[in-house]
Amino acid sequence: MNTPHTPRALDTDQARTRLHELVVLDVRTPGEYATGHLPGALNIPLDHLHQALPDIRHAARHADLLVVCASGARSENACRTLAAEGITTATLTGGTTAWAADGHALHHPGRTRHSAWDMERQVRLTAGAVVLTGLVLGRLRPVFRLASAGIAGGLVYSALTNTCGMAALLAKLPHNHPHQGDLEETLAALRTG
Repeated sequence: MNTPHTPRALDTDQARTRLHELVVLDVRTPGEYATGHLPGALNIPLDHLHQALPDIRHAARHADLLVVCASGARSENACRTLAAEGITTATLTGGTTAWAADGHALHHPGRTRHSAWDMERQVRLTAGAVVLTGLVLGRLRPVFRLASAGIAGGLVYSALTNTCGMAALLAKLPHNHPHQGDLEETLAALRTG
């Protein structure tokens, strides 16, 4: 059960020593989750968090919750959302990237479908493609350079606010959505855990 002394953030060593007593929620896309996740982590993509609230609330009555993503930004967002619903959580400082960098093992499930890129890579590809296209087409019509300027402004805003609108849009693409059965299995695990 959650206690008042539960920290809002755990570093990778703190999380590793408590992993056996935590319910770990990975809020990355299913494709990112499939590339490697903390052992025992359950995948609830950030855009499905509200759908999972009853089951997350149930799990929080029985164990402390640790929310993880790739770098910590999406998990912090998820923690704020859950806190607004009265659910106490902690986030993993630095996310799965820090976990792996500190030498802790990631679980790599058997893949039955193609492996999706992690969200950061998808954002870099999309931003780079739009900027490059804007610059190339800008040689024909200068107005196309506005697309490049828009992406540059979006990247600055993203860094200042620690949010990413492009990632939110890319998360809506079909390859970034869980199969309905996968999400149902995750929610059932929260109810029975």
